[in-house]
Amino acid sequence: MFVRAWKTVRTGVFAVLAACARIEPPPGGPPDPKPPILVATTPDSFARLTGFKGSAEFHFNEVVSEGGAPNRGEGTGGLEQLVILSPSDEIPKVRWHRNRITVRPQEGWKPNRVYRVELLPGVADLRNNRSGTGAVITFSTGAPRPQATLQGQVIDWSTSRPAAAALVIASLLPDSLPYRAVADSSGRFSLGPLPQGDYLVQGVIDQDNDHRADPREAFGAARVTRTQTNVGELWAFVHDTTPPRIQTVEVADSVKALITFTQKLDPRQRLATRDVTLRLLPDSTPVPVFSILPQPVDDSVHGLKTVPDSAPAGDSLARPDSGRTPGRALPRPRARPAVEGPKPSRPPLNDRMVLRVPRPWSPGSRLAVEIRGVRNVSGVAGTAVGVLAVPAAVKSDSTSPSKAAPRGAKVRAPGDSVAPPGGAAPAPPKRPPAYTPPKK
Repeated sequence: MFVRAWKTVRTGVFAVLAACARIEPPPGGPPDPKPPILVATTPDSFARLTGFKGSAEFHFNEVVSEGGAPNRGEGTGGLEQLVILSPSDEIPKVRWHRNRITVRPQEGWKPNRVYRVELLPGVADLRNNRSGTGAVITFSTGAPRPQATLQGQVIDWSTSRPAAAALVIASLLPDSLPYRAVADSSGRFSLGPLPQGDYLVQGVIDQDNDHRADPREAFGAARVTRTQTNVGELWAFVHDTTPPRIQTVEVADSVKALITFTQKLDPRQRLATRDVTLRLLPDSTPVPVFSILPQPVDDSVHGLKTVPDSAPAGDSLARPDSGRTPGRALPRPRARPAVEGPKPSRPPLNDRMVLRVPRPWSPGSRLAVEIRGVRNVSGVAGTAVGVLAVPAAVKSDSTSPSKAAPRGAKVRAPGDSVAPPGGAAPAPPKRPPAYTPPKK
C-alpha cells in the first residue's frame, strides 16, 4: 500500500511539473488583443559602466514568445533576428527569460567603447500579439558620452524607389567599428547617438535579413566627416567587378534589335556608332549601324507621339446631346492640376540597349554584334559580343520609315474624310448613262 501511494504522489508531482513547464495562455476570460509592452531596460541609456560584465536586458509586462526558431547563436532564431548589437561583427548571444530578453556580445564587452543595442519591432506574446515599436539601449564601457547622429535615405537604384527596411552600416574610421540600424518603410534612417568622428556609411538592401552586408547584395556608400550629420541619399546597386556581357540579342522590328546585358549599365554612358561593329555571317560583310542607345533613351527619341483629338472629351459641341437646348453648350469640366511625385535625382538603371540599322533586316540572316567600351554601373568597361538571328518573318514597326504604303495606294492625310480607312484610294464615281432620244 505504501508503494502504491508513493507511485500516486510521484505521478501527481510529475504532472504538476510538466504543467508548469508548458507556457500557455491562461484559460477562460476574454482574449487579450494587446501586444507586450516594454516597461524597463538595463542598463540605463547613456550610462558609463567601466568593466561592465552583465547583459543588456529588455523587460516586458507579460511573458513573451521565443519565436518560431530557437536562438542558437546562428542569427536565425526568432529573437536573434530582432536584435542588432553594435559595434560587433559577431552574432550576439540572445536569451529568453519569460518576460525578459537579454543580450550580450559573443566576444564580451570591450573597454572604452560606445555600445548600441537595438530591439526591432515584432516581439510577440503567447497569443501572437506583436509589438509595433522597438527600443534602443546606448551605453559606454568607458568612452565619452556619444553625441553624433547620422540621417539619410536609402534608395534602390534598380527601381528608383526608397528601400524599405534597408540595413544601414556606419563604420567609424579609422578603426572601422560598424554601427548598424534598419531604415523605416520610406528608406529613411536616423542612426545615433554615436561617437564623434568620420564615418563610412552604407545603405544595404539586406535580402536575407541577416543584418550583414553580403558580397552580392546591392549597396550605396558615402563618407561623412565629424562635422556632418546629413548623409543624403544612398543609391544602392550591385557592385560588379567584371565588365558586362551580352545575354540575348533579339529582333524587335524590321530595323531594330534589343540587346540585353548581364548587368545594369551606366545610365550616363552614350555610345557612338563607331563603337559597334555589325557583320553579316558567314562572310563577315559589314552592315551599317544607324544608332545604339539605352532603351529608355531610344524610347524617348523614337517613341510614338500622341496626336491631339479633334474633339476633346470636354468639348460638348462635338458630342450630340438630345437632352440639351439646341445651340447651348454644356459647361466644360474643370481641368484638374496634374499631381507629380518627387522626381529621382538620378536616372533609373537599365540593362538593355537598342541597336538600329538604316535598312530592314534580311529575313533568315545571322549577324555578329560587337560593342566596345560598354560600361556597367560600377564603372567597369569591356567588349561585349553576341549573335543576332533574324527570323524568316519580321514584324514591321509603326514608327519605322521602312513601313511604306502599298504601291499605287494613296495615304490618307489627317482629316481627309474622302479616303476610306486603310489607305486605299476611293473608287471613282460612276458616269451617268448616255442620253438616248425616246422612240416615236
